[in-house]
Amino acid sequence: MESNNLDVLDEINKGATMGMDAISIISEKTHDADLKTTLKVEYNKYSKISERVNELYSKFTQAKEPHKTSKMEKMMTWYGIQMRTIKDDTPSKLSELLMQGTNMGIIEGRRLINNNKRIDENIKNILNDFVTMQEDSVETLKRFL
Repeated sequence: MESNNLDVLDEINKGATMGMDAISIISEKTHDADLKTTLKVEYNKYSKISERVNELYSKFTQAKEPHKTSKMEKMMTWYGIQMRTIKDDTPSKLSELLMQGTNMGIIEGRRLINNNKRIDENIKNILNDFVTMQEDSVETLKRFL
């Protein structure tokens, strides 16, 4: 079961760091002050989830750190955003891209919840908070469409 706990923490942290990476890239592309402010708030929410994972991770292992996005994953995220916004970098398009990524995170989070009923209660709480935070993020980003 301990390995399962680490796997779930790794997936949560991977999702959080991917969210932070995408928000950072999109923040640089937008000139809309309201969207920039919203993105800072959203970035901080992902950062807090990642901090919670890091705090809990050491209770399960000292051998490694939680999974983060690799340089290659960051590069692919950057490239994907650049290609999808060549002709359209409006707040609507940028929020759409973030919503698509966030929806993938929600799906993965729900799978983790459904397939890991016996994980540590603290991990379950972080996972539930992460999915709820992402669902709230989608609702927040809808106003920019």
